[in-house]
Amino acid sequence: MIKPYKNRRSAEKILGTYNELLKQWDTIIEERDIETTYGSTHVIVAGKIDGLPVMLFHGVGDDSALMWLYNAKEWAEEFRLYAVDTIGGPGKSKPNSAYNESFDVARWVDEVREHLGLGKVNLIGVSHGGYLVQYYNLVRHEWVDKAISMASSVPDESSGSTMKKMMKVFFPEAFFPTNKNVKKLLHKMAGRNVGVFTENERIMTHYKWLLKGFNNMAMRYHKIKKFSVSEINVIRENTYYLIGEEDPFEKLGGKEALIQHKMKVRFFEETGHGINHEKAEEVNQLVHQIITNRINL
Repeated sequence: MIKPYKNRRSAEKILGTYNELLKQWDTIIEERDIETTYGSTHVIVAGKIDGLPVMLFHGVGDDSALMWLYNAKEWAEEFRLYAVDTIGGPGKSKPNSAYNESFDVARWVDEVREHLGLGKVNLIGVSHGGYLVQYYNLVRHEWVDKAISMASSVPDESSGSTMKKMMKVFFPEAFFPTNKNVKKLLHKMAGRNVGVFTENERIMTHYKWLLKGFNNMAMRYHKIKKFSVSEINVIRENTYYLIGEEDPFEKLGGKEALIQHKMKVRFFEETGHGINHEKAEEVNQLVHQIITNRINL
């Protein structure tokens, strides 16, 4: 069984700084562990008990505590939030021996959603989490109200290799995570407001330990499916994309795909891959408007 962390010290450091970041959410939370076919899935619950349900999915190489740091407090004022630590990713979820080549991401999300007692839900994801909410919207369309995909393009059949794109963006800094390289990587990934990362000491400590201690091979069973035109047509109506113009992944073809397929998208100038951090206030308001039907991109 592949373990998410390289060693015990890495796990202790990452989970310790995870808890420190949760304190910066500045809202009341409840942490739950849900047993699924593929292991224990950690979910952070916050917000109005009778608010519209919103499931949150982070990207590869990060976790719920970091991903929603600048969003949770405001969204919790109106919605009921369920921030899911991806099974196989960093965070507090713990995969078991059934998390292998037969892993079915839709079944996993089904089990988490049903355990939480949720029917039709809204989904928000960033980066790989943005792909995940698109995929779940495709294969479980009847269970999704709105799907909001940030820093993630529609994976059409002409999309190139995800691994090659990641290597172009993350190499070499992510493989040699010195303090200098961590800052350099964040400057490469983000736009003008990179200070939301580099000026937050807890983020910098946490992110450095993620780069040093997370075993990326633990995400190998999360496969990327390329969507056909007919499948893209299924998700177009209720999927919304929030994209930074300076996001290096969007410059590698993601932006063109969204325009080509006429997806509902809002582009943000001087903004990179960390869009929900870099433009938190604007993103927070826009998410409210999308979920409550006060805007249609």
